[in-house]
Amino acid sequence: MGGTVAAVSSNGTYTFTKPNRESITLLAGLGVEGDVHAGVTVKHRFRMRKDPSQPNLRQVHLMHEELFEELRGAGFTVAAGELGENVTTRGIDLLGLPTGALLHIGDEAVVEVTGLRNPCAQIDTFQKGL
Repeated sequence: MGGTVAAVSSNGTYTFTKPNRESITLLAGLGVEGDVHAGVTVKHRFRMRKDPSQPNLRQVHLMHEELFEELRGAGFTVAAGELGENVTTRGIDLLGLPTGALLHIGDEAVVEVTGLRNPCAQIDTFQKGL
């Protein structure tokens, strides 16, 4: 499967968007080094309130750049990192990847798909109607 990494983003504090970076380091079993969502157990605030001991299945958040083009067609302006993703791809059918699929990123990193993420209510605060 061919494709490219269009952007990488991370943030050490809880914010909706994540600034783009020159590079990120993926740590096995943890996620993106220095990112607020890295760790063995869940780091998303809503899920932490429910059960902070549950496994972190969202260590690395991927999003396809083509989504931003679709959103532009609907009148929204969204760029890489603005929806909180760590890795923005191009040319990869992320939505079509089955749970358990292994996605090779760069020369060494392998990310296992653990599922789709449901849109968060904060998206509507970011841009009304999004």
